[in-house]
Amino acid sequence: MRYLPTFLMLAILAGLGGYLYLVEFPAKQREEKQETEQKQLLPFPETTITGLSITTAQGPIAFKLNAPGKWSIVAPLHTDADNREVQALIRALVTGTVTRTLDAQATALAPFGLDQPVTTLTITAGAQQETIAIGDSGPLSNTLYVLRASDQRVLLTTLAPKDFINKSLMTFRRKELLRFAQNDVERVRLTYPTTEIVIDNMAKDKPRPSWKIIYPVETEADQNEVRSLMFRLEDLKALGIIDPGPERDTIGTTLTTHKVKITLYTAGGDQSVRLYQPDPQSGEAIAQTTPDGPLYRINPVLIKDLTRDLFNLQDKRLLGLDYTDIAMLSVKTRDQQYVLINQSGEWVLEDQPMMKVSQEAADLFVSRVANLPAEERVMKQSAPLAPYGLLAPSAEFVATGKDGKTVGKLTLGNRAGDLLYATGQRLHGVFQVRPDLLAQIPSKTELLARSKDGPEARR
Repeated sequence: MRYLPTFLMLAILAGLGGYLYLVEFPAKQREEKQETEQKQLLPFPETTITGLSITTAQGPIAFKLNAPGKWSIVAPLHTDADNREVQALIRALVTGTVTRTLDAQATALAPFGLDQPVTTLTITAGAQQETIAIGDSGPLSNTLYVLRASDQRVLLTTLAPKDFINKSLMTFRRKELLRFAQNDVERVRLTYPTTEIVIDNMAKDKPRPSWKIIYPVETEADQNEVRSLMFRLEDLKALGIIDPGPERDTIGTTLTTHKVKITLYTAGGDQSVRLYQPDPQSGEAIAQTTPDGPLYRINPVLIKDLTRDLFNLQDKRLLGLDYTDIAMLSVKTRDQQYVLINQSGEWVLEDQPMMKVSQEAADLFVSRVANLPAEERVMKQSAPLAPYGLLAPSAEFVATGKDGKTVGKLTLGNRAGDLLYATGQRLHGVFQVRPDLLAQIPSKTELLARSKDGPEARR
């Protein structure tokens, strides 16, 4: 019997634990759930929402969910919706909470701006529906008074005015003129009134595109310039939309010659957009994606951004040979001359093959020569070189490939302002380049590596 008190204590603790587990904890959870539900503005989760309408002073706009995350406008017209704008509106409703419930009847709505709501939203989730009327801002910033139709109560909420006020049909219409992923684009065609440029993606099955110009000449493309072009196409958005009707017909008669037509070719289909500037003095620019569809007002700056000539888009490195393909580089300046040879992946000087060369310095120098780009084009065709200092150049570099053939040449001439005149094997004509390379040409002494005891022979 001496263990009886212990057994009784264990029984009491077990009973207390059972009470807490079966009674108190569920009651607490129900209370917390009820409190959370009372704070929620909508009675259903975001994933169940299938329809939405918003009414402002401009009239009603109705949306329909076609697929997860993809909405369309079904009234006052049928067209694609801006999915991000619609999702942002729904997200604001779902995450908005009730901070206070006011004891106000339907006849006392004016003090809260709910007698004439600025915006009314009806949200549909299957068979369920809720209507929210938006009134005045609350006493704190980013709060709004709303009237919830299901219980006819005036609520002070955490809804932010910027998410629900001054919304129009234009806000929710699709404004992107083209929809694509860069990795999916197989070809880009830029058509101008007198010429065109065709660029192919040579890495269609790889995560990062690799672009090459195939027309009007076959040459490497400037990867950064083409990527910049693609990013600008992704950001090509309408500032205004002119739907079919008298205004569209009138403007359409002025669109005679496009500045550029851009066509994207993908496995899923082709997309194209024409850009016009019928009156450059007015600053207005117009885009058209289909012959009979809407016209789009766009930022006129985009006309310049998307009108690229061949020089802009092609690889502007002048030497004509990639750094990794150089087997020998001849260097000649007004003060020195030497030849670097790549022997089994290691640089040596032609006239001092047994001396150890600083591989880091040689690699950096050769890569600078190979990657020097043209900044400006002076002459498209061959021209007299003497006026540019290119007959007696400041520096001349000749590159030999692994096959033993001379396939790269870069010549630097006189300085003009902040740039140097230059010619190269990759591009025909006279160009200007940055002058930094002239100061970065190492001497033989600078190329020769030093050991602890000074220069030593290779063994």
